[in-house]
Amino acid sequence: MAGLYFEEFEVGASIPHALTRTVTETDNLLFTTMTHNPQPLHLDAEYAGATEFGRVVVNGLFTFALMVGVSVGDTTLGTLVANLGYDDVKMPKPVFIGDTLRFESVIAEKRESKSRPNAGLVVFEHRAINQRDEVVCTCKRTALMQKKSSR
Repeated sequence: MAGLYFEEFEVGASIPHALTRTVTETDNLLFTTMTHNPQPLHLDAEYAGATEFGRVVVNGLFTFALMVGVSVGDTTLGTLVANLGYDDVKMPKPVFIGDTLRFESVIAEKRESKSRPNAGLVVFEHRAINQRDEVVCTCKRTALMQKKSSR
């Protein structure tokens, strides 16, 4: 089990995730079509080429899902009770096919659960950063985490 228990998180700690990912055309195409998103900015190279971006923009929800997914191994794998919410999602820069993303998380908050003595809440601030060191996606994720003492 790679995830951490509630007691093991320290507010302010930064977790650089070792996994990086180069986004492919297939990633974007599959995710966009699997979610029934007909946005031509994600699917039509001719259309996207005529926009201010000049090329296909990767579906932002793919970037968001990848960012959260990569964080799981270092944070909540096997120790999560439930994700309670995602807040303040931002995509300040576009992601393009061929961009390589890296990810980091900061422990923003931590508090005891009022209703579950065997768990606590942790708020993660996740960031996705491209090869040009531009932040391309951020969010806050609130997770209900198991306590070590509850094992």
